[in-house]
Amino acid sequence: MNSAGASGRETLFWELAQQLLAEPGVTKSTMMGYPCLRANGAFFACVERATGHLIVKLPPHRVSKLVATGQALPFAPNGRTFREWAAFPVADPGEWRALLTEAREFTSG
Repeated sequence: MNSAGASGRETLFWELAQQLLAEPGVTKSTMMGYPCLRANGAFFACVERATGHLIVKLPPHRVSKLVATGQALPFAPNGRTFREWAAFPVADPGEWRALLTEAREFTSG
């Protein structure tokens, strides 16, 4: 799955999202034009259509660590880095599932 194109990665995102969408309060939405997931109104994950990167909201210290170790890329649309958002270019179903769950839990408080 690592070599999947953007559309394949978006497909993976929505396949993994199905389990989360069954949870109370989790809905589909859009954020800055990106298809995304919300939990009780708070954005927690999206897929970048042009690249197919998974974008998740995590605590700033976690994002910094993931970027520093090369596990994630900073999410910087229009050149402005978002401290609580990280991009994951490698389409690993197990990793993405865990990241989606972590992001959902983070935004839920």
